[in-house]
Parts: sequence; structure tokens; C-alpha cells
Amino acid sequence: MAMVKKSITVTDQQDAWLKAQISAGHYGNESEVLRELIRERQLREQEAQREVEWIRARLIEGERSGFTDQTPAEILQEIKSGLGRDDL
Repeated sequence: MAMVKKSITVTDQQDAWLKAQISAGHYGNESEVLRELIRERQLREQEAQREVEWIRARLIEGERSGFTDQTPAEILQEIKSGLGRDDL
């Protein structure tokens, strides 16, 4: 994978944290720390996108299923039971 050299500016507190991560032996250098943080953020964004897609699919499924004669309380109870939580 090609690498691109970047120059960044951090606060004194952030610099101390970066150095502490390296001193603790978690990483070999500051670039490793920053790349790991970026990878973690990318994973979180991917997970969030998958969640949005799942919700969107459930909404479309719900719209296609038509109307119901259930009361709001009955719908809520069905949701709670499906989650295995009657205490919500």
C-alpha cells in the first residue's frame, strides 16, 4: 500500500498522549498510533452505515407489509417480546 507523508498539528495534551502510547509499548511510533485511530474510526463508520442500511430495510419491509389492526400498545408489546425484554 502506498504511503503519503502528512504533516499535522496537535495540542500539547494530544502530543503527550501520543508519546505515552509509544512509551507504554503499545506502538512503535506516532504514525502507527494515528493509523490505528483512523482504522478504528473507519470501522465505526462502516458499522454505522450497516446499521442504517438494516434500519432502512426494516422500514421498507414494514411499509410493504401493509396496515395492521394492532393498537400502539400491542405493537410495543410485540417489539418488547421480540427483544426478550418485557420491562421496557
